[in-house]
Amino acid sequence: MTGHLPPPHRAKSARRGPRSERTRWATVMAFAIAMAWVEAASVSYIRALVDRIEPYQADPLPMIGALGNVELWREAATLVMIATLGMLAGRTWRRRAGYAAFAFGAWDIFYYVFLRLISGWPRTLLDWDILFLLPLPWWGPVLAPVSIALVMILWGTLATQSGDGATDARWAWALACVGIVLALAVFMIDTWRALLDGRDAVLQVLPTTFNWPLFWVALLLMASPALHQAGLRFRNEMETGPGGRQIQIEDPDGNPIELFEPTR
Repeated sequence: MTGHLPPPHRAKSARRGPRSERTRWATVMAFAIAMAWVEAASVSYIRALVDRIEPYQADPLPMIGALGNVELWREAATLVMIATLGMLAGRTWRRRAGYAAFAFGAWDIFYYVFLRLISGWPRTLLDWDILFLLPLPWWGPVLAPVSIALVMILWGTLATQSGDGATDARWAWALACVGIVLALAVFMIDTWRALLDGRDAVLQVLPTTFNWPLFWVALLLMASPALHQAGLRFRNEMETGPGGRQIQIEDPDGNPIELFEPTR
């Protein structure tokens, strides 16, 4: 009779197959959506408390009592929750990072969906928002963080649903790190400039322009691991000329795809 029983290692392997990873993916998605509702409700309460449902207005960050420190710790706690979710869901460090990135992206997108349902804001994807407060306030149109969230969902899905032997090229992550630095600079450039005038000046910043060309370059660089995982590769370095910036990538069949950002 025992000859008909599958060996322990085979049974264990079956439990860790594609179906198991799809179930983990769906479970993480459900958690991220639920967490997005809690986040949207919390932010709605806070903004109603300080009369800032729409953040882009005079005195955008009124710190009433201990509210400022509470909000900073709430943001830090959110990051801890997402990192913990990745640790629990993934079996390898790559999958743990993938599930954390996937959860962050899904949480961020559904946060805006639910905030719109609860408060009627944002009205459009181009509405300005305070994206984060650590280490300085980040400002940007809603479209910017949503675009990054989509990249995180893409890479997180590829990283968690691919085989155990899949790896990411170091050059792709080097480009992604450059992209992250550029994106942070775009988000915090206005508050960084106000930093010399003190904390109050930082809290009063209202940006008037957003550097979309530099942001799209940063987004492309951040997408390098996902593009590499999907079988795409760069054919040339980023080229800048009088007309704008241009780079070419290849699809899995070797066909060239040109990405061009005109000068504004």
